[in-house]
Amino acid sequence: MSTPRVVSAGDSVLVVEFDEVIDAAVNARAIACAAAIQAADLSGVRDVVPTYRSVAVYFDPLRTDRAALDASVARAARDDAREQTAAGAAVRVPVCYGGDLGPDLPGVAAFASMDADAVVRAHTAATYRVFVVGFVPGFAYLGTVDRRIAMPRRSTPRVRVPAGSVGIAGVQTGIYPMETPGGWQLIGRTPVKPFDPDRADPFLMKAGDAVQFYAIDRGEYDRLAAW
Repeated sequence: MSTPRVVSAGDSVLVVEFDEVIDAAVNARAIACAAAIQAADLSGVRDVVPTYRSVAVYFDPLRTDRAALDASVARAARDDAREQTAAGAAVRVPVCYGGDLGPDLPGVAAFASMDADAVVRAHTAATYRVFVVGFVPGFAYLGTVDRRIAMPRRSTPRVRVPAGSVGIAGVQTGIYPMETPGGWQLIGRTPVKPFDPDRADPFLMKAGDAVQFYAIDRGEYDRLAAW
């Protein structure tokens, strides 16, 4: 891996950039770097946001000791920062695939030159890493999808994607936490809420977690969704 680069994005943001790839090891470095910067608890730092392969540090230039911040960010960006982050949680997610809950499953099957059941087996066989959470609260970008079923997103997004919809967009998969517009290929739906403000911890998934999907039938979906 290359040496990380620290750049300024205006007078109140620093960005740590790692290798420009979607890769679990690179993402682990970014998450560890963010955790180390947060642990330093420097006055004036407003937020620390990890992405797939970078970390943005937002700070108040009038309240922040810039020399101390620069030193903290440089330390956190070193390779040994990877050791500061424990393994993420394991999350299992039930999904009812196909039918009206997964209207794009036949299209993904055609793209992959396999039947719908084989697509479901491929989607449930992998353990996915949460690379980043964003877009809307609780939307976890998961990877990587079996390349046979890694269908690109739709050319025309839907105006409304129902909450709980499970989609594929290239090598990424994810769950829509709430009804929003979206262009991912919808292959199923889960009764589980990725984001619930009434839970003690509203976020089901966090960066670094490991996610596995498993198939349920419509009856089980309806039973769980009624809770």
